[in-house]
Amino acid sequence: MDQFKSTNVFGSALQPCGQDPVTGFYRDGCCNTGHADGGMHTVCAIVTEAFLSFSRSRGNDLTAPVPFADFPGLKPGDRWCLCAGRWLEAHRAGVAPLVDLAATHEETLAVIGFETLAAHAVAGDDHD
Repeated sequence: MDQFKSTNVFGSALQPCGQDPVTGFYRDGCCNTGHADGGMHTVCAIVTEAFLSFSRSRGNDLTAPVPFADFPGLKPGDRWCLCAGRWLEAHRAGVAPLVDLAATHEETLAVIGFETLAAHAVAGDDHD
C-alpha cells in the first residue's frame, strides 16, 4: 500500500486540513502521505502573505492557479498541506505559517521537531 497510516503528530487520528480549496497530496482534504509523495506534503498550515511571498521567491508560486492540476491558487488564510522541508525553510527564514497540529501528519516529525511545530500551533491546538 502506498499511503501511510493517517496519524497526526499526537499519535491519534489525522484530522482534515482543508476542503476549500481541497488540499493534500491525494486531494482528500487531509495531509496524508505515502511513498509517492516525494515532497512530503504533511504540514497543515494556514498560509500567510509572508509565507506565500517566501515560497514564490523560492520558485514555487502557490498563488498561481494550475487548472490541469485542479489547483486554484492560494490566498492568505487558506489551509494547505505544505511540504515539511519548505515549512522548515520558512521557519528558518522567520516566515513560517501557523500549523494545525491535529491535521499535521506524524511523518512530519522525521523532518521537523515537535517543539518547533508546537511553537507555531494555531490557538486551541493543545492536544491532551
